Amino acid sequence: MFIIAGLGNPGREYSGTRHNAGFMTLDLLADRWNIDIKRHHFNAVLGEGHFGGQKVLLLKPETFMNESGRAVREAMHWYKCEPRELLVIYDDIDIPLGDIRIRAGGSAGTHNGMRSVIYQLCYDDFPRIRVGIGQTGERKSLIAHVLGLPAADEKKLLAQAMANAADAAALIVAGDLAQAQAKYNKRPKKASPPKETQEAPPENAQGTAAPEQDA
Repeated sequence: MFIIAGLGNPGREYSGTRHNAGFMTLDLLADRWNIDIKRHHFNAVLGEGHFGGQKVLLLKPETFMNESGRAVREAMHWYKCEPRELLVIYDDIDIPLGDIRIRAGGSAGTHNGMRSVIYQLCYDDFPRIRVGIGQTGERKSLIAHVLGLPAADEKKLLAQAMANAADAAALIVAGDLAQAQAKYNKRPKKASPPKETQEAPPENAQGTAAPEQDA
């Protein structure tokens, strides 16, 4: 059994917002794996199906983001799943738009939904996929950014990130967490320092470099 929880806020007014990247990624998985997410249980809406020869539960908490952990805890206890059988997918402002990051465990960072999950479970050693939504502009508040709809030029990048997250989720369910990390945890390339062209210091009479003079 594998539980995949996508974090977001329920309600039509939040549909398609950056903060619902977890929900939207779950919708991609549901479409790919032919799973209907429509049954209400555990303070969530969920769907059961199979992928890679094992049972999978797709779960969207309906408690709003800050209480997401309640639904995850209830489902984990009911199915008696181990931490390694849980995958949580959620948005992250600290990751560039269009990128994703995969971790095998660790802290919640600044994400309130993930904080709730860890608080309710009392452990953090379960895999997670963070979907980058980028930082807010200087004139926009954090709340307005995460609860807002992506701009037209952002939609393609976000859609690609969620598609990659769905691909990574399939690898993780199949037991290939390390492969998913190697494929999708891309680090920005560091710019090479500019090459400096310096003239060689003059030589003194003994054929060694002349010492520098203090100004």
